[in-house]
Amino acid sequence: MPRINHIALKVPDLAQASALYEGVFGFRHVSTVKNPGRTSRHLTDGYLFLTMIQYDSEDSPEAGFAGAGPCIHHFGIVVDDPAAYEAKLLEAGCEVLSGSSAALPVKFRPSPGVVAELLADDSIPVDAKGAAR
Repeated sequence: MPRINHIALKVPDLAQASALYEGVFGFRHVSTVKNPGRTSRHLTDGYLFLTMIQYDSEDSPEAGFAGAGPCIHHFGIVVDDPAAYEAKLLEAGCEVLSGSSAALPVKFRPSPGVVAELLADDSIPVDAKGAAR
């Protein structure tokens, strides 16, 4: 059954945002990943991931998907058959913004709606320090 895996925030400063959620709420850092155009940091409360994304520039291709400046960028849904769900999204009139079932994740937007993404269960990287759950 599909389930929400993470909520992603676009932040201007990863260190500052991470310090807040780790210090105030006790969320645990599980990984930080540098990708072309962005760095993402993944924290967990033991159930869900809070992913914070700092883009190198507001001109980065995905930076503007949810609007300019800090915001909730998207939420991630783990599915067992990404190709089947991608087809269902297209049938439902959703716009695919990036990725495909062959090159996960698939970021999509219902019309109108909030950006979300399809991903496989192992899509959130976990450092050697241990599993998130």
